[in-house]
Parts: sequence; C-alpha cells; structure tokens
Amino acid sequence: MRVIVKIGSTLITNHGEGVDHDLIHRWVSQIAALRSTGHEVVLVSSGAIAEGMKRLGWSKRPSEVNQLQAAAAVGQMGLVQVYESAFREHSLGTAQVLLTHDDLADRTRYLNARSTLTTLLALGVVPVINENDTVVTDEIKFGDNDTLAALVANLIEAELLIILTDQQGLYSADPRQDAQASLVATATAGDPALEAMAGGAGSSLGRGGMLTKVLAAKRAALSGANTVIAYGRIEQVLQRVVAGEAIGTKLTAERTAMQARKMWLASHLKTTGRLVVDSGAAKALRADGKSLLPIGVVEVSGEFARGDVVSAIDPDGREIARGLVNYNATEARKLCRKATREIEPTLGYVAEAELIHRDNLVLV
Repeated sequence: MRVIVKIGSTLITNHGEGVDHDLIHRWVSQIAALRSTGHEVVLVSSGAIAEGMKRLGWSKRPSEVNQLQAAAAVGQMGLVQVYESAFREHSLGTAQVLLTHDDLADRTRYLNARSTLTTLLALGVVPVINENDTVVTDEIKFGDNDTLAALVANLIEAELLIILTDQQGLYSADPRQDAQASLVATATAGDPALEAMAGGAGSSLGRGGMLTKVLAAKRAALSGANTVIAYGRIEQVLQRVVAGEAIGTKLTAERTAMQARKMWLASHLKTTGRLVVDSGAAKALRADGKSLLPIGVVEVSGEFARGDVVSAIDPDGREIARGLVNYNATEARKLCRKATREIEPTLGYVAEAELIHRDNLVLV
C-alpha cells in the first residue's frame, strides 16, 4: 500500500515548545515498520515555521510574509536534521522535497514531481515533504499542509492518507463548546455535512483546522484515496490505521481514480477565469458527461489564454467543473450564448466546437 502520512505543527513542536524529538522518533519507528512490511510511505511534515519561531524567540506567529519565510528557513534546518538522524537509526534514507503550487499547476513540473517521488519510493527512500515556505507568496501557497498532503496523494495515486493531529478525530460539533458532540467514526469524503461539522480555525501555530482536513479528504478522494484523521500520540497509530483498526475518523472515497490528465486538472488550487453556465449546461456537465458549449455560457470573468485552466460555475455560484479552455477570455465573451455554428461568423475562425472539451474537463 502507498501511504501519505501528514503530521501537524502542534504535534511536531509540542504546542510550540520546539521540535519534539521523542515523538518524531516514535513516528519514524512506525514508518520504518511499515516499510519493512512492504508499504511505501511519504511523509508530509509541518513544523518548519513553528520550529523557526522557537529558535528565533518569537511567541506569536507573524503575519508578514517575509518573517514567515525567515522563520521557515531557520526552522527547516532543525526539522530536517531530526528526521535524517531518526530515519538513519533504522537504516532508511530520506529526501527533502519542497513544493509550491506552481510545481503542480504546471503540467511539466507536475510530471517531474511525480517522477521524482515515485523514483525515490522505488529506491526505498522516504520522501519528507513540506511547502516551500521560504519562497512561497500568497499567490502560490497551498495554505496548509493538509491540502499539500492531499495533492501529493493525488500526485502519486496513494491509497491512504493519514492525517495525525492533536484531536481524536472529527466530531459532530465542537466538543469544547458542545457536551453532546460525538466522534464521527466513518463517513464519506466530500459529504457537505462534514464541512459544517468541521467549521473553525486551527491553532496559532498552524494554518489548518479540522475544516482543512475534511477538505483535504475530499480532494484525496479524487484519486481514490481514503483518509483517516487520528490523534498522533496513540501508541503505534500508523501501523494500527494501516491494518484497518477503527481509530479516529475514516473518510472513505466513493469514486475511483481519475485519469492522470484529469487528476492534474483537479490538482489546480487556483484557476485563471470563470465561466458561469446556465442550468442546462450545468446538468449536461454534471449528469451527462458532456463538453461545455458556448451556448450554455452566460458570463465570463477573468483574463485567460487558450489552454489555461478555468472554472465552470453553476447558476448558484458553485464551482462544478474545471478544464482547459479552447478560446481566450476576449473570444469567450464574444461567444457567450452563441450556437456552435455561430463561432466562425463571430470570430472569423473555429479553433474547436467547444469552449471546453469533455476530455479536458473534470468535475469537482
């Protein structure tokens, strides 16, 4: 089994006190045990900024990007050193992999990242992945490592995503405010009710909360991966989860894995434009698996070129699909509500009969 393990900042740094060497050695020992039984494991680790804050003597997470980048640069050194020495005790090699959204938004870089990770796994190396916070900006940041872990699950078609956190799992309501809140043992990834249960921010150390974990499970399910959200201090938690023991919250994927090209489209966190469609076009996309034709588009926003990734938005304002557009923004605006036969009279040429062909479109 190919497994993604994501560990959050609060766990790794023991609520901001600094990298918890003992806990990391425990998790590394568990990963080594999984590797010895034939499982492939990729570790997505938070904690660089939190460790940097500790080393710099900062008690509060800064809001300025340059200070966050500096903290990440300082903290990443300590984090990598701990992982390297811990895995070496089990005769396992490690590789540091730092990613930004641009690495996965560009098709060539996406394939290169996939090739690198699968090669490392084939070599018996454990990739340790983090967002490249030292260069990240608001435009390219993943926003939290839960999202990054889900994208990595998509990227290498992992079967299981384990998110270790300082909570027991997802509760029906906030247990700190509702005494009747109960742990959700199992549910379907992507169920809208889960997002309502999980609303709320994370700690002051990390950017994610339970909501980002629920959304990460929804994204991981696009490639057929199940997600388990579990308390990271449980004894042998990783082996027990992989063995199928009911721990924490398991969010199961209903759909089978997408084709590789569509998986890449689904991995885009941001799109360059929006095509608002009418109810008929929304049904054709959702239920019938059709291409998006100009006649079904009522509004175009954003600036994009032919071949860019754009979103299809239903009449209620919800994104229902995204894909590679066949015309630029100016041309798309001219084609709104036009029949296919009107494309050439309108533009003077026909590139494609569709604004987005179904082969280049993915439902989200």
